[in-house]
Amino acid sequence: MKKKLRVAFFDTKPYDRHFFDLANNEKASYEINYIPERLSRRTAHLVEGVDAVCAFVNDDLSKPVLDRLVKAEVPVVALRSAGYNNVDLQAAWERVHILRVPAYSPYAVAEHAVAMMLSLNRKLHRAYYRTRDNNFSINGFLGFDMNGKTAGVIGTGKIGRTLISILKGFGMRVVAYDAFPNEKAAEEIGFTYHNLEELYGESDIISLHCPLTPDTHHLINHDAISRMKPSVMIINTSRGQLVDTDALLDGLREKRIGSAGLDVYEEEGEYFFEDLSNEALDDDRLARLLTLPNVLVTSHQAFFTEEALRKIASTTLSNLDAWFAGEALENEICYRCNEPECRKEKAGRCF
Repeated sequence: MKKKLRVAFFDTKPYDRHFFDLANNEKASYEINYIPERLSRRTAHLVEGVDAVCAFVNDDLSKPVLDRLVKAEVPVVALRSAGYNNVDLQAAWERVHILRVPAYSPYAVAEHAVAMMLSLNRKLHRAYYRTRDNNFSINGFLGFDMNGKTAGVIGTGKIGRTLISILKGFGMRVVAYDAFPNEKAAEEIGFTYHNLEELYGESDIISLHCPLTPDTHHLINHDAISRMKPSVMIINTSRGQLVDTDALLDGLREKRIGSAGLDVYEEEGEYFFEDLSNEALDDDRLARLLTLPNVLVTSHQAFFTEEALRKIASTTLSNLDAWFAGEALENEICYRCNEPECRKEKAGRCF
């Protein structure tokens, strides 16, 4: 009988076990050690004796942790996420292969963004608590018709384009920004590309769907907010560090920003996905956001649908299958090595 390969699976939640067990049962390839703790310098010793590591968005894959993986002869990390800003790719280069799930369900994230828009606009999150207290007043709940308004979408990958299609169904005018415009999609779906200055000045709602890079870090800052329409709604279901929290709080206090929906937060690592209901928050900025009636915070759950979790599990295990079979790694994250010829394009692997 073929020996099963051992995978150390960090930051485990019950839903991870459920969907990965389902996917693994179809293959019966892996012995998965589910570890509740996040991967960090403190927990990196748990990788001893395993063949692979599976990590999530808030796991630490900095150089010290990667050094520990190399010492333990772990050759591959399978991220069960699309984002990888928690990985030191330079430290991983030519030492540990980093695989990811580039797409799972664009509908999950786009629909969550719309849910946040509707909740903030029509004050559904506040109405829920008011009526539970037998208070049926609608004072303070005035919203606006989304039909005819302008939405600005920053990032027109699969999620951004899915969101645009939904918003077009509301009868909204959509303008978009992307460092790499997809003019064909713009023509087919019916939106136009603008520069950021124009997008900020025209949009009633701005939704972020771009990756976190040095160029997009704190994309929403004091200067950007000063250029936006008064009472703009800002939605972020992408990466927390796209938004400068101090600038956001200032904009909310000065009433330049009408409302904000945040599924991600720039310092979320210590809080999101955890039950801290019996503790006081140490993060004053997050605590302030949670007190504001025009701010809706959810705990990085935009991806959290059955369809998405099935896709994440199957793709993650398929990525490992390809690695151990010596096949091309379609979903390997490519470190920009600046070599004249891309090894991944030629050999299917970065190194």
